[in-house]
Amino acid sequence: MLDETERRIVSVLLASPRASWRAVGEELGISERTVVRRALPLFQDGTLRATAVRNPMHFPGHIPMALRIRCRPNRIRAVAATLAKRPDTVTVDIIGGGDEICALFQLVGTEARNLLLLRDLPATAAVESWTSYTMLRVFPTAFLWNGKAVKPSFATASLVPPSHHEVDEALIAGLVADGRASYTELAARCGTSALTARRRVDALVRGLSLRLAIEVDVGLLGVHGEALLWLNVAPGELNATGEVLSQHPSVRFAAATTGRANLVVAVAAADLGALYGFLTGGELDRSVGMEVTPILTTMKRTGLVRAGV
Repeated sequence: MLDETERRIVSVLLASPRASWRAVGEELGISERTVVRRALPLFQDGTLRATAVRNPMHFPGHIPMALRIRCRPNRIRAVAATLAKRPDTVTVDIIGGGDEICALFQLVGTEARNLLLLRDLPATAAVESWTSYTMLRVFPTAFLWNGKAVKPSFATASLVPPSHHEVDEALIAGLVADGRASYTELAARCGTSALTARRRVDALVRGLSLRLAIEVDVGLLGVHGEALLWLNVAPGELNATGEVLSQHPSVRFAAATTGRANLVVAVAAADLGALYGFLTGGELDRSVGMEVTPILTTMKRTGLVRAGV
């Protein structure tokens, strides 16, 4: 477990993954030296990893999907590990009663989608069945989850996606590999100036095309009540419900989808009591149907495979 100072540092980094050590210290009222002494070892041993994730809504041709895959229980870890090692999965969780996987994909083009659904899954003997949900809208405010009772402000974001620049792909690749890489390092990778790298990263993040992220096992932050909610919401209420839920401090992901459920929500609560409090707190009153599946273990998150997988 992380101690209180480490949790506070991680919380600031979750909200602002590229914050300087000095800025973190000023936010928390502690010295920069203390922040370095506490945070740097967490990055060095892999407890914290900085990365970036695309918003698929802003990349034409990208098809974001959530798949619920039912497997033979004695093979579920092997299937989940294989899915986690695919470059097109963002999150892979074992859920429910231990015989089901939820995997979030970012597939590039219809051919990649069809190969997954019509070739790869049918050819996997341990897979018994699956249900696919295409994400129609990812609610970006959910990405501001930081393990605290209040989410940070979303006021600095622009709702207009930026036009893409020729250096963006190389910049994104650099940030996926190391979300805290310096602008000088990113510029060298892209063959441009540090000033251009800074401007493009700022534009991609403000325009919600790119989400900077710190990957951490949320159990270290005292979160032991994770679950996925599969909601049915009246079409006219779908957008408003998604917006409201995505701003809740316990929600770390929310997306409107096709399929039997039209809104999927990932909840991170302290424990089962806190999860029950979320379910009965009134935020879900607009839904007309709900299935709750606990997350048993995580194999991959924010595009990064967990240690030991």
